[in-house]
Amino acid sequence: MADSPTAHIPAAVLFTCNFNRVRSPMAEALLRRLAGDRIYVDSCGLRTDGEADEGGANPFAAAVMQEIGCDLADHVPKTFDDLQDSSFDLIVSLTPEAQHRAVELTRHRATEIEYWPIFDPTLAEGSREARLAAYREVRDELARKIAQRFGSAADSA
Repeated sequence: MADSPTAHIPAAVLFTCNFNRVRSPMAEALLRRLAGDRIYVDSCGLRTDGEADEGGANPFAAAVMQEIGCDLADHVPKTFDDLQDSSFDLIVSLTPEAQHRAVELTRHRATEIEYWPIFDPTLAEGSREARLAAYREVRDELARKIAQRFGSAADSA
């Protein structure tokens, strides 16, 4: 991951994870909030999980994003095959499985790939508040990484 504030800011970024219901839509919303329309941002997963038919983002992910003013209500989970465009300058993989798929997808392209290992908050157990705390930790970690990697995109308005 580029740690420098002068790191290249890509024109199009794709965040990927396994089901496109938690981590990747959170990252997509956070980068959109930071960069506005200066960067094209999308997200996808490797597959859908059945729950996607019942609605968009995971309810806990939607709740913690709403806390900071990011609305995931319109998010529709999609796979790599559902993408309308596959011409991304940067793909950020949030799971090992998504990292493998990103490498396959970009084998013959000049696309930068970064791997950000992010905990899966769906694995958290306990009370509702304990589970929400795990989602908040993921949200905040993604926000830190995005600010570090893309922070100068907010200054280039």
